[in-house]
Amino acid sequence: MSIAAIRKDYMKESLSENQVEQNPFRQFDRWWEEAMKAEIDEVNAMTLATVSPEGKPSARVVLLKGYDDYGFVFFTNYESKKGKELFENPNATLLFFWKELERQVRIEGICEKVSEAESDAYFYSRPEGSRIGAWASPQSQVIASRDVLDANLIDLEKKFKDTPVTRPPHWGGYRIKPELMEFWQGRPSRLHDRILYTQEQNREWQIARLAP
Repeated sequence: MSIAAIRKDYMKESLSENQVEQNPFRQFDRWWEEAMKAEIDEVNAMTLATVSPEGKPSARVVLLKGYDDYGFVFFTNYESKKGKELFENPNATLLFFWKELERQVRIEGICEKVSEAESDAYFYSRPEGSRIGAWASPQSQVIASRDVLDANLIDLEKKFKDTPVTRPPHWGGYRIKPELMEFWQGRPSRLHDRILYTQEQNREWQIARLAP
């Protein structure tokens, strides 16, 4: 089969602007619970898109580690490519794709660092190996070989053998505060349902339907 011939007709559900929640976070609650019940593998995986100072976009998959009515939280190395780009330009986009439910959620907003306390709380909840890994990897930097990581890991395991693994100062969380949230439900013949929430100046959310 040719690549051009690969296609799937989406048949599972529909989505109406008359049936969605008035608040996009409540709509996300609903879809999140359904995604959890569907036992989707790595349900919290989401694509994060950032932009360089030169206007060049880049994207990668990160993991959602929490959300509330203020935004969506993930953790990373502040000195990584995404960390440097977010420092220069805090505008970012998240995309969830739950293919088992034929759904996408797209979130556009402003990214800011979470508090030190939030970063500490999550860091110390991680397995020790992951905590050491945050020290061992100079994320996004060019390294000579895998041996660099292995050597760093050995040295750090010795360093923290008899002491707790502290959080590196270059590692912590970000929260993306949505200004726009789109809920996409696959439909037959590519006539998908797209419901867009846009936040107005009074902090209220306006709901609209987009053509697929």
